[in-house]
Amino acid sequence: MELNTVAIDNPEQLNFILGQSHFIKTVEDLYEAMVNTVPGAKFGLAFCEASDVCLVRHTGTDDELTALARENAMRLGAGHSFIIFMRDMFPVNILNTIKTVPEVCRIFCATANPVEVVVAETELGRGIMGVIDGFASKGIEGEDDIAKRKSFLRTIGYKQ
Repeated sequence: MELNTVAIDNPEQLNFILGQSHFIKTVEDLYEAMVNTVPGAKFGLAFCEASDVCLVRHTGTDDELTALARENAMRLGAGHSFIIFMRDMFPVNILNTIKTVPEVCRIFCATANPVEVVVAETELGRGIMGVIDGFASKGIEGEDDIAKRKSFLRTIGYKQ
């Protein structure tokens, strides 16, 4: 077995969700989950099929985001993984709905941070072992940091 990291290519620091599922209909079910939960959602998604012809399946409402998802999925090449890039929305808007899609097994991350995916490769194929999401902690927040956090959440409309 060989372990490698694959950096997610995310030049605009878009929010994305990386997960694992188990069936070819993942692409259509995730699409329906997105558009039914966030009307007008702008997203692209791709899914790494892990049997039969092993294609990267893809769809979305935004061609640029779909291309980005497709390219990242192909570089990952990890069986039954999926990635969804989104614009003008946050993972918190859709994450619980994604988790309830019957074929979704797990979510590795939901972030706009730089991400490296730890991938194991054997003779059989490739699988995601985990992710490195962003940077290491640099300290503990103080009173000014708490005020800044609370202000930010109110500025983006998540608190009153």
